[in-house]
Amino acid sequence: MKEFVASITQGSQVTLPAGVRKALGVKARDKVAFTVAEDGVRLKPVRFSLESAYGSVTPVGTPEDFEAISRAVKDARAEETARKLGGE
Repeated sequence: MKEFVASITQGSQVTLPAGVRKALGVKARDKVAFTVAEDGVRLKPVRFSLESAYGSVTPVGTPEDFEAISRAVKDARAEETARKLGGE
């Protein structure tokens, strides 16, 4: 079993040594989980997260066209304002 030493920064951050990253198979922006037990702390890679799942599921319905909705709302608001200004 190899031991790796790392420092804790003033911001409470720790950089995982290259040997640990390699052993876990993780890279920048990957997630890791800490499990605290009586005899120490375990570190393991998290293979599934919201970030990793993003885009992997097909939406149930058709995505809405938010630009078209925004235009319609703005047009309706403009018409309402014009009616109020016109005294109708």
